[in-house]
Amino acid sequence: MTDSPAILGLQRNTLRMQAIEVLRRAITTGELPPGSHVSEIEMSQRLQISRGTLREAMRTLQIEGLLTEGSRGRLLVRRMDDEELRDLFLVRAALEALAARTVAESPQRESAVESLRAAVGLMSAAENESLDARMRADLDFHRELCRLTGNDTLMRAWSALEGSILMSITRSGIERAVRNMDVPRHLEIVDAIATGDPDTAAAAVAQHMELATRTLIS
Repeated sequence: MTDSPAILGLQRNTLRMQAIEVLRRAITTGELPPGSHVSEIEMSQRLQISRGTLREAMRTLQIEGLLTEGSRGRLLVRRMDDEELRDLFLVRAALEALAARTVAESPQRESAVESLRAAVGLMSAAENESLDARMRADLDFHRELCRLTGNDTLMRAWSALEGSILMSITRSGIERAVRNMDVPRHLEIVDAIATGDPDTAAAAVAQHMELATRTLIS
């Protein structure tokens, strides 16, 4: 029995998703440093995938803001300056403040708060693990906050920022990154949502993001 075109397409799509994940992780961990050229030929050989599949993966990362086009059409790992970081966190603050406000007003607030406390618990458990594991646990908390709104548009908007969020953390160095993953600060957001007051919840997120911005830039 020969593979059908649909099955071959699925295999190709799986390879593309794997390539996206590998490249995203290499960029956000600094293995591929800002400003470095991502060679299509070299990378396709390293990942052992076709140049067409790699090109599709790199296009996704370009949309996410991790890769940018340089001279002669070459794709480079994006350099994020302070102004871009501030803009990113302003947008992120707006999305997550809306999420906190929505969850605080939700009839399912109590179960949502339990889910968020569990996410903070995973952050605490990851404190003795690698920086990458800690970043993932931190990001998972914020993703869960947005998911709990049930607002798919909000979730898609936040997910589009995920790669840039990781890059903003790693660009600032390990010490600042670790300070930004403070568990008690995340619990403050959960406690604010638990009050059921949407203004209190939104204000907690705004304060969290303001401090995060100062930590990563100062």
